[in-house]
Parts: sequence; C-alpha cells; structure tokens
Amino acid sequence: MVVAGVVALLLGGHRLFPDLGGVMPVVESLLPWLGAAVPVLLLAACCTRCWRPMAASLVPAAVWGVMFGPALLRSPPGGPSDLSVATLNVGASNGRPGATVRAVAGGRDLVGLQEMTRPALRKVRAALGADYPSSYTVGTVGLWSRHPIASARPIDVGLGWDRGLRAVVRAPGGDVTVYVMHLASARPGHTVRRDQTLDAARRLVEGDRSEHLLLLGDLNTATTDRRRSGLVPPLEDAQLEAGTGFGFTWPAGFPITRPDHILYRGLAATEASVEPAPGSDHRAATAGLRYDPVSGG
Repeated sequence: MVVAGVVALLLGGHRLFPDLGGVMPVVESLLPWLGAAVPVLLLAACCTRCWRPMAASLVPAAVWGVMFGPALLRSPPGGPSDLSVATLNVGASNGRPGATVRAVAGGRDLVGLQEMTRPALRKVRAALGADYPSSYTVGTVGLWSRHPIASARPIDVGLGWDRGLRAVVRAPGGDVTVYVMHLASARPGHTVRRDQTLDAARRLVEGDRSEHLLLLGDLNTATTDRRRSGLVPPLEDAQLEAGTGFGFTWPAGFPITRPDHILYRGLAATEASVEPAPGSDHRAATAGLRYDPVSGG
C-alpha cells in the first residue's frame, strides 16, 4: 500500500517535490515508465487476497491512465500540410552520417540537424545538397531547406559559444522563422547548465516577434520535465498535438525518453511521428504543419 501511494504521489505530484539538485527533472524525464510498477503492484496485491492492497494498487493505475492514456488514444488531426519538417541529433560517433540524413530527409521541406562533426558535415552537405538548395550551418548544428533562406545568423544558447541558429525561410505560405538548437545535456545532479540553456531558449523565443516560428532540436528535456514549461507554452508541441504514443527518441535502440522536439507558434500540426535514423543514437522527430488561419497565415 505504501509503495502504491509513493508511485501515485510521484506521478500526480511530481512538480510538488523540490528540485533535489537536479534529480527530479531527470526522474520526470522517465515519468511514463513509472507505469511499469502498476502491474507488479496489482499482481502483488492479488497474491494477498486482501481488498485493501488491491484498491490501493488501483490508485497509481488510475493516475497513470489520466496522465498518459490520452497520448496512447490520440489520433492525428490529419489534413493537408504546408510544411514537412524533421529534426535529428546525427551523433558525433556516427560513421555514416550521409546515409543517416538521407533516410531522415525523405523530401521534407526543412531538416534541422545537431551534433555534426566537421567530417560529418562534409558528408551531410554532399548527401543533401542536390535536393536542398538552401542551407545554413554553425558549429555542430545546421538547417537544410527546400525553400530559400532569406537570412540566417548564429545564436548562443547560453553555452558561451554558438550551438544554435536562427533563419528566416521563404516558404510558399509565408516566411517562417526557424530556430535549430542543441541545448546542454542533463544528468542526475547535473542540470544547471541545461537549465541555463533552456532559459536562454525561452528568452530568444519570447523576444522574437515572428508570426510563424519553429524550434527544432535536441533540447535535452523531456515532455514531462518541469523545466520545459517555459517553452510549452508559449510554443506548442507537435508530438502532443498531432502524434500518437509518447514519441520517445533516445536511445535509438530502445527509446525511453524524448529530448528531441518540434515546437511551433502561428502554425498547426497535422501529424507527428518518430522515425529510425540508421547510424545515429537518436531517432528523428518529424511533423507536418499547416499555416494557422487564426494567426492570419
């Protein structure tokens, strides 16, 4: 009964717990996996043949269902898309980055990439150049576009060096401001720098007056991480609005969390998914978007 209460409390009241030196945000990144305790608790309760443990074990089951059930039952809105986008952490140890990005690009309008080494960047340019006439790279991140990039510049996401970019893409439906970012990593007890980069990303988005805005990248923060609340809202999350399931992207072999995101403003998601990226330790996040008539696009 006590264990069932603790699981239910962690699920439903995780934001009430203190940061604990960066431990809780990491726990929150794995929050959906607490549901794995539910069948164990139910089985143990059934073995007691006592109604009280059985009733207690149903509490975390109900809390988990309320929190995560909609993600499993959600259906994509569907309909036509004006833009198809993808974001991927290519992986510094990827031995075949060209093949990886070709598999992910698949003719999409915009592809945001992170963690590209210099040798990898040359291979990526060769792989995408013919189909993506416009591109912009800075450091280890880059954007490839089938539509003209009107302007672009590097941005510092709070690391002291440029690991992000801002570009204005002249898409057929109207200009779209696209940010590609790779924020600092987060580990148990070591989230301060990641939190600083999240704050920097939030300030950049809040200060940007663009009508149509996209944020693509490895943000090193999960959908359930309390620190992401400064970005969503005001931005919307393509996976939450138009994806099915949890959309986990890392690690590629058996994903357990989602550090890779497609966030937007002034657009509407029609579909979102996760796709394999052979050679990378991440999977790619993808989405279809249309101009939102409410915003005047």
